[in-house]
Amino acid sequence: MATAPSRPAAAEAPAAAPAPAPPRTGEEILRRVRAIVPELRARSSEIERERRLPMDVVELLRGTGVFRMGFAHGWGGPELSSIEQTEIIEAISYGDPAAGWCAMIGSDTGLYAAFLDEPVAKEMFPSLDMITAGLLFPTGRAEIVPGGYRLSGRWQFGSGVTHADWVISGAFVYRDGAPEPGPEGDPHDSKLMMVPREDVEVVDTWYTTGLAGSGSCDYTITDVFVPAERTLTFDTVRNGEGPLAQPEVHMRNMPGVPLGIARAALDHARELVAARGKGDDYRTQVVVADCEADLVASRHGVYGAMRRQHELLAAGGTLDDLTPEERAALPLSRRHAFRTARSIVGRLYDLLQTSSIYQPSPMDRWLRDTHTMCQHVVAQERILQSAGAYLLGAKPGFPLCLGITAAKPAGAARPAS
Repeated sequence: MATAPSRPAAAEAPAAAPAPAPPRTGEEILRRVRAIVPELRARSSEIERERRLPMDVVELLRGTGVFRMGFAHGWGGPELSSIEQTEIIEAISYGDPAAGWCAMIGSDTGLYAAFLDEPVAKEMFPSLDMITAGLLFPTGRAEIVPGGYRLSGRWQFGSGVTHADWVISGAFVYRDGAPEPGPEGDPHDSKLMMVPREDVEVVDTWYTTGLAGSGSCDYTITDVFVPAERTLTFDTVRNGEGPLAQPEVHMRNMPGVPLGIARAALDHARELVAARGKGDDYRTQVVVADCEADLVASRHGVYGAMRRQHELLAAGGTLDDLTPEERAALPLSRRHAFRTARSIVGRLYDLLQTSSIYQPSPMDRWLRDTHTMCQHVVAQERILQSAGAYLLGAKPGFPLCLGITAAKPAGAARPAS
């Protein structure tokens, strides 16, 4: 019997390249972020059209290490300062504002871990690259039951909820259907509740003027059991210490988004001016320089306030050791960054005239994005009232923006000399 010819051996598939080691420093995360900025910019129209981050963009961001930057060294994390975190969010936002916004929100996971018992947090976050989304203001209802709470409600502005691993939500606490009093004489207690993303239903409401790609949809949670150990309040640090174990830490890197957009808009305007040969035009020179001056001053205000805060906290001090002006500068500089970015983009939009109005132009998207993000509470008059009241020894309406979580006597203002 004839022997069948032998088949050639199948070529072995090439071995997959090993995944890069997780970044351990701010410099490495920033380097990785800058490497993906061109792709983020190229996909901005797609991100806006999809009204959420495509999952491969989420994974692109995850690969930079941005979502792990708040985890402490003791966890194997990079434990980046708020200054470093803001610089990284600024760089991502330079590429795409929605990506920057979602990175800013999603990177809070490691910050929340400090307000949970360490064994609980480590069980919840087996990977340092997990993403948390959700609305912190208490709009839900948490009924006390044995071992925890039954949580129900509907929340708005769940930025990144379409790709999150965990969802954190504020809720008022009830016992047997009646409001549960809180500490410090609060007539109604509230807590932050963390639930797995699979226990959350997304309601697709995110049809907006700007920041469309952030996917900041409404979401609902219906009668979900939340163990008591998966709840937190910002007045109690349960593990960790230092500059990041502070009640307002999750607000600090927010100005990276508007600062990144303002820088992108200025660079874009200068490139267009150069391409048109309009660099000798007097009005153009004045507008560009005026916008540059505003960005320099606003950026200096943000980083200067955070640098002073970090210096004091890293030396073992507390937020109460800041002078009233230094403490007020933190929320005020954040608000000013948002408002200044909107002003810069608006002036450059006018300067570039008709080329700004077509949607393929990034100026159109940046104009809408900056107007939308200025509706966030950190950019609103409530911040001015809170800082002003604090400086005058009166009651802030939003004390958390100043890092105040408990009732304190009004006394920030210095006595008259």
